[in-house]
Amino acid sequence: MKNEIQQKLEQIAPNRSIPFCYGCYKEAPTGCCKSCGSDDLMRFLPEVGCEYGTNWIIKHILETELETVDLEEVFEESMRQCYPEETKVGWMTFDTVTLMKENDPVGWRCALSDYESEEESEGNIISFDGGSTYFSIQSLEDFIEQEGA
Repeated sequence: MKNEIQQKLEQIAPNRSIPFCYGCYKEAPTGCCKSCGSDDLMRFLPEVGCEYGTNWIIKHILETELETVDLEEVFEESMRQCYPEETKVGWMTFDTVTLMKENDPVGWRCALSDYESEEESEGNIISFDGGSTYFSIQSLEDFIEQEGA
């Protein structure tokens, strides 16, 4: 799944950028510089810059056009749906999720990590940076479809 999405993003990136001859510092939309004849071209993304390759364009698209998944927020909402809203201990009443997070932070982080792994293995989320940020597979597929890739 990740490779398929990556390939489609790699198809979108050249369409979003312009071939650019850094030696002549000119756009080369035909794929060959009209001034020097070079085909060793960078990719230019207006208002962002130019660089070789397309990974930086994909990164820019992901950062600016797609929303990352806030796993902690999604996990917390999932826990709120699984457990009662409040927990009574003696004569005191506590918010159940807050009680779990504050009284067993290690257990909470372990459960969050398990949730993250499960969501990723089920194909609901994907990361392109080793798990620092995640994107919804559905939002990526919608974006790719919108772009016609």
